[in-house]
Amino acid sequence: MNLKHKLVLSAAVVLSAAAGQDMNACTGISLVSRDTSHVLARTCEWGGSFLQSRYVVVPRGYTQTAFTPEGKDGLSFTAKYGYVGISVMQDEFVTEGLNEAGLSAGLFFFPGYGRYEAFDASVKSSTLVDVQLAAWILGSFSTVDEVIAAIDRIHVVALSPETQTAHWRIGDASGRQAVLEIVDGKPVFHENKLGVLTNSPGFEWQMTNLNNYVNLYPGNAAPQNLADGVTLASFGAGTGFRGIPGDVTPPSRFVRAAFYKATAPQYDTGFETVKETFQILNNFDIPIGIEHGTSSGPLPENLPSATQWTTSSDLKAMRFYYRTAWNSTIRCIDLKSIRFDRTGFVSEPLDKVMDQPVEFIKVK
Repeated sequence: MNLKHKLVLSAAVVLSAAAGQDMNACTGISLVSRDTSHVLARTCEWGGSFLQSRYVVVPRGYTQTAFTPEGKDGLSFTAKYGYVGISVMQDEFVTEGLNEAGLSAGLFFFPGYGRYEAFDASVKSSTLVDVQLAAWILGSFSTVDEVIAAIDRIHVVALSPETQTAHWRIGDASGRQAVLEIVDGKPVFHENKLGVLTNSPGFEWQMTNLNNYVNLYPGNAAPQNLADGVTLASFGAGTGFRGIPGDVTPPSRFVRAAFYKATAPQYDTGFETVKETFQILNNFDIPIGIEHGTSSGPLPENLPSATQWTTSSDLKAMRFYYRTAWNSTIRCIDLKSIRFDRTGFVSEPLDKVMDQPVEFIKVK
């Protein structure tokens, strides 16, 4: 094992250990506009350390070799489609992205529930680690159906036994979404008609759990006569959602995201819808202190929030948007403006300067 692989392995183990403590708390939603623009958005939380995330632009024809537990000697795959994404720790580890065919793919941690197949060196030429699966999907396919048809051709493994598992959200320009979970070494796809995803437990459990909140509805509860001369009335707006869970655990975030999505207004255009997804996901930003117990030691330095970045992808307009914990200005990469047949591989920091711009208003 060479030095680079040792560093990659070390980073993956650190990340996975943090995931086991629920420091990763990704929340995904989707909305559709009246002009049939499908928008997939998500947060990426990590409360343990700086993820060193970068945006990457991967051209058509770009070939990479996957990591395995033995080194960088796994599946070799060449991008049929160019794509844009955000990586963590290593340029190869794309966590969320959008390709030029309008396919979106993203990794969400899934600790304690999935289980990959054991690494088998005899099939390492078709093996890749979980943190590279999104890159393989984005570079290779244009629809959810194509991903489902091809998944049995590869073997998805962990970089090391200490690492936690993940599951994936995949969506295409038709609006279809699926969740991929690897359970007992076998890939399982769930149709995601709700368009929401968080972390553990599994997707089917999360959908069943929604039935516990059948009493929630938008608007206000009607006044109720409790006795002669005694009427109960709302203190303020939103009493129909009284009882919606407000903590940051994955089941609670799933419920909250489902109801926020279901009650969001529908806008005319994809651009307006993108802005609405950022507004909704504001509600899932996690302050750094809440995920650390008093026995966890000092808080990580230089992390303003556990929510390190948020993205939104317009699958019709082919635009990939993001903002970060250090700069809440929304930035956009327009895939239609990129010559994926000519550009080289690009990797750049998400923030040129990790500091929130502040505009000072001069009053005359």
